[in-house]
Order: sequence, then C-alpha cells, then structure tokens
Amino acid sequence: MANLRFGIKLSQDATIEEYKAVWRIADEAGFDHVWNMDHFASLGGDETKDIFEAWTALAGAAALTSRVRIGCSVTGNTYRHPAELAKMAVTVDHLSGGRLEFGIGSAWAENEHTMLGLPFGTAGDRADRLEEALKIITSLWTEPRTTHEGKHYQLKDAIAEPKPVQSPHPPIWIGGSGRKRTLRMAAEYAAVWNAAGGTPAEVAEASAVLDQHCADVGRDPATIRRSVQIRVGDDFDALQQTVEEFVAIGVSDPLLVLQTDDPVARAERLAEVLPRLRQIG
Repeated sequence: MANLRFGIKLSQDATIEEYKAVWRIADEAGFDHVWNMDHFASLGGDETKDIFEAWTALAGAAALTSRVRIGCSVTGNTYRHPAELAKMAVTVDHLSGGRLEFGIGSAWAENEHTMLGLPFGTAGDRADRLEEALKIITSLWTEPRTTHEGKHYQLKDAIAEPKPVQSPHPPIWIGGSGRKRTLRMAAEYAAVWNAAGGTPAEVAEASAVLDQHCADVGRDPATIRRSVQIRVGDDFDALQQTVEEFVAIGVSDPLLVLQTDDPVARAERLAEVLPRLRQIG
C-alpha cells in the first residue's frame, strides 16, 4: 500500500485571516498538503457567502508556508484559458519552491457559467475541453513551444517560460468520477485521482474502473494514487473509522474538509488527531 498522506481543506465562508491560520496549522502540524476550492459563487444553497479566488489565494499560501504542499481541489477548467492556467500554476510552483499539487476537473456549476457568461454545454463538451486543456498545459510545461488546433482552444507557437520547478511538472490531480471520460483522462494524465466524496463502496467501484482504463492505455494502476474528500465533523472516532474504511479500499490521500463554523479551532483539533490517523494501515 502507498504511504498515507493527509490533506486539510478549507473551502468557503471564511475570512482571509482564517485561511492564513489554517495554512499555518497545516504547515506546522505536519499535514502533507493543504487545499482550497475553485468556485465564484458559494455552494450549499446560499450563493452569497464569501469565497475568494482560488489561484491568487494559492499564491498567498505559497508565500506564507514553507513545508506543506498546496493545491486547489479542484480547479474548474472552464473558468480560465488553459494557457493562462498553466502560467498561473508555474508561478505558484516557483513561489512555493516546488510544492504545488495541480488539481483540475471539468467543472459542473451551471449557475456560475450563467452569471459569468461562460459556455457550459453538455458534460461531453466539458470533458472535451478538459482533455484539450490537459494536452495544452502539459505541453506548455514541458515543450519549448506549443501549437494546438482544437475545437475549443487554439495556440500557435506558444512560449511558456519559465518551466515549473518540479520536473517534468507538478503532480496532476484529476477530480471527478465520470466513468467513460474523466477516469480515462486520469489514467492518461493523473498522478492522483480525487473523488469528491461517496461511500467506500462507491469509491472502490470507480477506482476499479480507473484500473481498467489504466490497463487499456498500458499504465500500471499502482502509479496513480487515490484520494477522497471526507467531511470532518466533531466525532473523531467516527472520522478514524471512515479513514480506515477508505484506506482499506486503496485510498492513499484522505483529504479532510473542514466545516466553516470556527475552522481554525477545527483545524487545531484535527492537528491534534493527525498522529493518531497516521497509525492507520
């Protein structure tokens, strides 16, 4: 089994001071990675709660931490041109000294696309965009120039310097559980596959589909780490049991999502529990 790595995530409805405190706790307490999310309207029924832009926040996290790896779980591909996103990611990778984990997915929040005037289309359209974006981003990170003639994006002899600190590029996390397209892209591009949630049985079933896609593309499935987002409540015995159940089906990177009521106190309590969680497996 792959060594366990634990992440902590604060998503929305928090102040900048609370984000900064959670980043500090993650850095000092020994979490392996710390995360935000990428939305322009808040989730959960009330769209008007505070939510900050993900990638400028990651730049702040990079500057205010020294050890913990940082990432967005996950970037909505449709919100930014892939060449712009590739440049933003390289900037954060340099600011952090090579600590970026690059999370990306096809995006799903139709209301945000409507309010921002962005094309939403079908799930297939968004999968097509993500597949093109992954080709573009990895090329910009690794090749001297990139030309791409796609349905959704076109680049001609595009220059992208500097390259990332990490070689050949930051680890790519692909978020989502679409059986036909998303998991196929994970088999081709991902260092880590991230499930947004679900039961251990549901995650295990999707993970098995990913294994089959790996076989189809000739990749060893053991080279892709498995991650799941777990909402953290007040019962840490139950949390430990949940983590144990996910580890038993092959999850290597539990991503622990903080509730937004007093997230700093919750992060401090989670930091106290972290050594106990590390004994799992």
